[in-house]
Amino acid sequence: MQKKILLFVVLLFLPSCGYEAIYSKKNIMANNFSISEMSFVGDRKVSLKIKEKLNNYTIGNNNKKFAVKVSSTSEKIALAKNTAGNNTSFKNTVSINVEVLMNNNFKNNFMISESFIYKNASNKFNLKRYENEIKSNLAETLSEKLIFRLSNIQ
Repeated sequence: MQKKILLFVVLLFLPSCGYEAIYSKKNIMANNFSISEMSFVGDRKVSLKIKEKLNNYTIGNNNKKFAVKVSSTSEKIALAKNTAGNNTSFKNTVSINVEVLMNNNFKNNFMISESFIYKNASNKFNLKRYENEIKSNLAETLSEKLIFRLSNIQ
């Protein structure tokens, strides 16, 4: 009986906690910019992930309409080797160079970079899958930073 009462109280107060999805349509429309054109050059996986996030901002009739050109690079560097000469740790770095145009005039140019350090694995299939997951997560972080930068352009 006490569990049912506790569950009822939790369900009663949970909707009023103020939770709201970050990327809901309501929040996207509240942003002060929209993207009229997008072009991507570079790493395909990174570009697709960023394009997926930016597609939500193509709708809207805001005063600030941007044309965005994104150039992405991904780099894997061996950081350490063991005594046998085998790599033991790597660093994956994903960078994007963004050129922002407004009314066909140059507005801003900036670079955003993220990196992640990880250990080598004996199973190469699992290592490759892990590297793809890392690249996807880094691209997601970059797209969030890009959206923040675009919303702060004057």
